[in-house]
Amino acid sequence: VRAGIAALAVLITVLMQMLPASTTSLLGDEWLRDRIAHLRASSLPEDRLLVVDIDEASLAAVGPWPWPRERLASLLENLIAIYAVRGVALDLVLPEAASTAGDARLSMLTQHAPLVLAAAFDYDPKAAPPLRVGKISGGVGATAAEAGVKASGFIGNHAGLMAQHIGNIGFIPDGDGVIRHLPLQTRFENRLYPTLSLALMQCCSGGRPPPLAAGDDTLWRIPFQRRWESYTVVSAVDILHARLPATALSGRLALLGSSSLGLADRVATPLAASTSGLLVHAAALTSMLDAQAGIAPAAWPGRLIAIVYTLVLVGLASYTFPRLSALANVVLLAWAGILWFGIAWAVAPHDALAVLSAPLVSILFLLSVAVPFDWQVTQVKSRRLLGTLNQYVAQSVVTELLRSNLTDPLSPVRREVTTLIADMEGYTRHVAAMPVEEAARLTRDFLDCLTRPVLAQSGTLDKYTGDGLVAFWGAPLPNADHADLALEAARAIVLEVRRFSQTRESLGMPRLRVRIGIESGIAMAGDFGSAFRSIYTAVGDSVNVASRLEQLARDFPYDVIVGPGTAAKATRHSLRALGDVILRGKDSATALFALEVQP
Repeated sequence: VRAGIAALAVLITVLMQMLPASTTSLLGDEWLRDRIAHLRASSLPEDRLLVVDIDEASLAAVGPWPWPRERLASLLENLIAIYAVRGVALDLVLPEAASTAGDARLSMLTQHAPLVLAAAFDYDPKAAPPLRVGKISGGVGATAAEAGVKASGFIGNHAGLMAQHIGNIGFIPDGDGVIRHLPLQTRFENRLYPTLSLALMQCCSGGRPPPLAAGDDTLWRIPFQRRWESYTVVSAVDILHARLPATALSGRLALLGSSSLGLADRVATPLAASTSGLLVHAAALTSMLDAQAGIAPAAWPGRLIAIVYTLVLVGLASYTFPRLSALANVVLLAWAGILWFGIAWAVAPHDALAVLSAPLVSILFLLSVAVPFDWQVTQVKSRRLLGTLNQYVAQSVVTELLRSNLTDPLSPVRREVTTLIADMEGYTRHVAAMPVEEAARLTRDFLDCLTRPVLAQSGTLDKYTGDGLVAFWGAPLPNADHADLALEAARAIVLEVRRFSQTRESLGMPRLRVRIGIESGIAMAGDFGSAFRSIYTAVGDSVNVASRLEQLARDFPYDVIVGPGTAAKATRHSLRALGDVILRGKDSATALFALEVQP
């Protein structure tokens, strides 16, 4: 399941790089790009352009719109003759003829001056009847059926203004009404018409504009690099009255339009909810001039960067998710999202087609699916671990194991442990004549006397052996006092069995005795077994010695026989030396000790 989740996270980023912009905008890509564009936009002056604004001050000074054609012609003549701009593009359409003299002056300018007139193409194929206002001139023959964005109608200039250079000022807003793209080339009746900024570049930039980013034949993403205040914006009335120094604006490319609310040329862009449509053309023109000058951002493989980042992140998450807590993994993914935002900040100017939000969507997928899944797996493992541990160890040890946050506390390890093996002396003799129910009750009560002290001293219960048990200290958590804890448990076991035996003797039943063997040494402790059944146990020579000592206790008057390993490590208990004995399976003698338990 983890592998499937990881594969899906990567697949999300891969597939999003292949989706159309209309789909990726629903997944937050345009929102992310807008935030980056807004934060990156510069206020440095753009001295290659001039924006001539028919603003409220101009309308108040010389009269409301529409202006007489003579006034418009004078404005253009002043820009070209007095201020020596390289070229002018009108962000205005003049579909109706006006005064003969004024239109004649404008027509003369279109034929002999560096002037680009505007046409507004309509891209609504459902418009009925199709929009047809004025006339369309200019354009070049289309050579490929797929070239350009197909238009269904237009608003052009009147027949007396058939200019050589025509630029499209029609926009195609995104679904949220924001202008982020321009149709660089518009196809209408098998002819192609450039957008206004591109037409100005082709007309008057002093050289052929270089190719722009991929997708030039359809919708081109506008790099909004400058804020409105970066541009030199002059009021049209100042140009009309020649109020500015003659050399102040020379050599620039000029855009003539209006920011007046009354002329309704207001649009939403990533930089502002309402701004003049002139800013869109100015932003496009800045990018084209940068490309022509060779200072445009170099192309980067943004799609590949996004996919590689997601691959690395998923690989890291596959390692950390099974090992860290859910909270730690959430923090990890949060930092991964912040890091990607930084990478997206760097990539955005270099790749207009990459879906920058794709890794963030993959991160959101991991947060909503992978984190809960691994949390659930951890809970199942914890419940299983708790169920297993509670069978073997004291609650205090379980608590400490959970606090230590070990990856696998039951995995086999070599540890120094102390093993205690206890058994009832003469068990078969005691139960031979008893009914099954009484024999079972005796066994259960006797094992209770053995188990309580083991768990009270934080021991690990290995197994029951019918009428006895095996326990050890020092695993699964290491404990420097393992020898003394085992001896303390043995003392408590002997006292409990004595009290239990006294109760039975008062009822006329035979006396009970417990035999205990204890030894310390290196053993391998862990969860051993097969696919069918496993048990947490300790395996080693010291465990075998403890078993021999428990059997040897029948030959001594002492209930607890202790080996040399435990005797060497015990610091809180006094032991009686019993001499050396060769134990079964041993070649050399083993020193024996006894723990004397006073009533």
